[in-house]
Amino acid sequence: MINPSAFLQTMVEEMPHFFFIYQVNTKQVVYATPACEQLLGVAPAQATEQLPELLSRLHPDDQPYLARCWNLWVRGHLHDELEFRVRRTEAPNQWMSLVLSPHQQRLADGEVLIGGFLRDVTTERDNLENANRFNAKKNATLEILSHDLAGPLALVQQISAAMQAQVLPLGNAKLTEALGIMQTICHDSVNLIRDFVDNEFMTSANVELKLDRVDLVWRVNLTMEEYQRAAAQLNKQFLFLPASAPIYVNLDENKFLQVLNNLLSNSIKFTHEGGRIIVRIEQQRGQVLLTVQDDGIGIAPELQPGLFERFTKARRPGLRGEKTTGLGMSIIKTIVELHRGQIWLESAENQGTTFYITLPSLDS
Repeated sequence: MINPSAFLQTMVEEMPHFFFIYQVNTKQVVYATPACEQLLGVAPAQATEQLPELLSRLHPDDQPYLARCWNLWVRGHLHDELEFRVRRTEAPNQWMSLVLSPHQQRLADGEVLIGGFLRDVTTERDNLENANRFNAKKNATLEILSHDLAGPLALVQQISAAMQAQVLPLGNAKLTEALGIMQTICHDSVNLIRDFVDNEFMTSANVELKLDRVDLVWRVNLTMEEYQRAAAQLNKQFLFLPASAPIYVNLDENKFLQVLNNLLSNSIKFTHEGGRIIVRIEQQRGQVLLTVQDDGIGIAPELQPGLFERFTKARRPGLRGEKTTGLGMSIIKTIVELHRGQIWLESAENQGTTFYITLPSLDS
């Protein structure tokens, strides 16, 4: 006769995850599987004794966050998976995932038992980090290339149009036709480049958010480094001025960085050669404020109220003729609001534009 309880216990104890039961009132680990030693270097029987030392190895940035989550959990108000870092003396930080059971057991003497399991997700986090780095670089590079490629093509289009006007009186039909073809190719190529970048951005609004605890300063800096490297080609200055670091928020970082890329792209389009674009981040009470500021041509007062509407009438070509669909700002607003944030702007003609984004803070 199979004993399901014994079979289940054997299976749990052979798994690479560390399962535990913790007694809240006495602060004791009353059950720990053998994986405790494999993951943390502590024998199961020594888990309670070594608990203070284990807690001291938590990454300093993660300690306040985990303390808040723990207080919510023991009160039965948190059932989410938590990811955090554990410091190691001679190796990179170890990423752990803590899955907390929503069930608590109250014993006859008033003691409360809670449980969960811990697993090592370092490899998963490293893979995710590499993917996010690649994605951030890809999105920034697409925006930079779109301006690098579209600018010369737009210039060639303008030159060919001027040449066509000059040769038209000569009556040379072949030359006039060739210049017309040149204009059409340049126009279509510029539109193709922008359509490709816009399509990358617009698909972001159609996918459910995947929120993670993210250091916003670190992530934005990765993107800004790409624009700073391309500053000479774009003939713009790019400054990143965080008030402090790190600053943590709950973020779908791929979508939010596309928001940043789109705002930077707009600043590039409407800022003259040699202009300055500044991104700032600061921690405020209960929220984080991100600003994207340029010293470009600004937005006329009558265009500002409808700027975030779909197919807004405020859409206009860039200084070098870059096209716009009128959808970008509405998608930005959608993504920001999905993050429970707000976005607004301040602008005056010929004095530049500043976009403000607030997001709920994790460290308030």
